Amino acid sequence: MIIYDTIKKYSETFNNKTLHPLINLVDLNKSNELVRTKFTLNFYAIIIKETNCGDIRYGNKYYDYSDGSMVFFSPNQIITSEPEGELHQPYGTALIFHPDIIKGTSLGKQIYEYSFFGYQSSEALHLSDREREIVNHCFENITTEISQNIDRHSKKLIVANLELLLKYCTRFYDRQFITRENANQGIIERFETLLNDYMFSEKLKTEGLPSVAYFADELHLSANYFGDLVKKETGKSALEFIHLKLLEAAKEKILDTTKSVSEVAYELGFKYPQHFTRLFKQKTGVSPNEFRGLN
Repeated sequence: MIIYDTIKKYSETFNNKTLHPLINLVDLNKSNELVRTKFTLNFYAIIIKETNCGDIRYGNKYYDYSDGSMVFFSPNQIITSEPEGELHQPYGTALIFHPDIIKGTSLGKQIYEYSFFGYQSSEALHLSDREREIVNHCFENITTEISQNIDRHSKKLIVANLELLLKYCTRFYDRQFITRENANQGIIERFETLLNDYMFSEKLKTEGLPSVAYFADELHLSANYFGDLVKKETGKSALEFIHLKLLEAAKEKILDTTKSVSEVAYELGFKYPQHFTRLFKQKTGVSPNEFRGLN
């Protein structure tokens, strides 16, 4: 596995000059043929693929990408270019930036909000021609800043342009969610079916409370993409959605006075009854015993 631990090493691999030690725009077309292999980056990467030149696997999932698609990698993820061992000619553009360039900035504090760095299979950003123009313009602005002598304004301007690019990518992903609304609705319906099946089977007792990651995996999506999709389609986070379904089941069970609140909690998959009581009161405003008394 190749480890790209510096911006310079990645840039030179593709025959590009390193314009800035912490950020660079790399023209992948300048590269010689390379052997496909596993690799990892110690920095963020935003890559526009100009042609469909092979399959990229991110962790254990595959990227669905085509001409003009953007893929996003975060530091220390294992990426596989397949089929391994085959020679290929890279095409496209890569914007790479080290976490140190955004350290101490507003972007550094908010980078986790750009959840598409955690997207995986079939979740690449597919750009329209107009969107591609905007991205190219952002790339050009960043290149202009890193091509000149570094001064006291450089970091602020570089980070500002980088943040602008990420904000546009967020907008474009929102558009992609909308244009794929029918497919997304199908996923939400499948999520509800899976959730109902989980709630009214023995899984609550045997496997405990369901997690967002569990349903994302069942739907063959990354947890980040799944969470964003549920939020955009329902207005609630995936965890809130799970909790609401859990509360529906809890209310039914609490009205059975032959069972104690602790027994209800265990049946719902809670290891500790106090955690169930806390969640129930947080969501309903009354404790389980108070709810039982009121009803």
